[in-house]
Amino acid sequence: MSAPVVDGKDAVTGHIISTTIGGKNGEPKQTISYTAEHVVGTGSFGIVFQVLKPKCLETGETVAIKKVLQDRRYKNRELQLMRLLDHPNVISLKHCFFSTTSKNELYLNLVMDYVPESKYRALKHYSIANQRMPLIYVKLYTYQIFRGLAYLHNAVGVCHRDLKPQNVLVDTLTHQVKICDFGSAKVLVRGEANISYICSRFYRAPELLFGATEYTNSIDIWSAGCVLAELLLGQPLFLGENAVDQLVEIIKVLGTPTREEIRCMNPNYTDFRFPQIKAHPWHKVFHKRLPPEAIDLASRLLQYSPSLRCTALEACAHPFFDELREPNARLQNGRPLPQLFNFKQELSGASPELINKLIPDHVKRKMGLQHLMHPAGT
Repeated sequence: MSAPVVDGKDAVTGHIISTTIGGKNGEPKQTISYTAEHVVGTGSFGIVFQVLKPKCLETGETVAIKKVLQDRRYKNRELQLMRLLDHPNVISLKHCFFSTTSKNELYLNLVMDYVPESKYRALKHYSIANQRMPLIYVKLYTYQIFRGLAYLHNAVGVCHRDLKPQNVLVDTLTHQVKICDFGSAKVLVRGEANISYICSRFYRAPELLFGATEYTNSIDIWSAGCVLAELLLGQPLFLGENAVDQLVEIIKVLGTPTREEIRCMNPNYTDFRFPQIKAHPWHKVFHKRLPPEAIDLASRLLQYSPSLRCTALEACAHPFFDELREPNARLQNGRPLPQLFNFKQELSGASPELINKLIPDHVKRKMGLQHLMHPAGT
């Protein structure tokens, strides 16, 4: 996957970008041209980028191109990580190239699958209509987020660090979900410090708000819990106006953290002056019509102590998603669900009991895995 430099012009839409791919290991060189149709969105944390919906002129295929302004002194971590990724619930990189502008600015162009809708826009659609998202879609979308996170955490060792509805894409026809935007992602190494000012505020784990620099992949689990709560409520659960206020909003629901919980989040944190607030019962946070499994899952994800949050695979196996494992599960329009059980590397290290829960019996029969069905003692 070579990354040639081409003239990117200064205009964003309407112009044609051409680049050459291939030419390595005996592959023929191929020129691909893109015509940029429109800007879809811009990014956060000071990294200016534009996502375009161009059509490849040679094939007519629609792709997304993310343009990231480069600092010539540094390698791009996002590109290095994206070259590793291969999973149905994670956006994939087709190829990449660099482009320059007349001001001699260097941009990295990441060419990816084009997925038409973000979860954020899907949520907005329901809130404008004053409706809640149907529960089957809440289950379907959050299950696929956890499956994507299980792959990132278990197989690749990558923490996303900015999971939010805007970074979860949904194919409106098949309802397949893809986690996108790896601009903040990183392989976390035990004992190595990381910045704590990471992740969009409403979805930022409390250990980050407490200034932790040695955190784990469980910050993504907290973010996914916030996304689940938002899909159930129709709006973000913790709406802080700044970092301190964000912590206040969390305390209003989870109650004041104990000294032990603070130690689990950040052992170096020494300021313990907090008003003593009791936890708000989870069943009162959500409306009464919700099934208890939804509330139970949210409570297991949104825990102060990072080690007490369930893992992404454990979340996939939660009873809240049992409906998706039914042999006759269908979308509201009667169409089949996207593929949910074609597991790959995300199962690495999982116990036989967990794998048995994750693969429904009707799928085991198709795959010839009857030996996993109804193990002794069940």
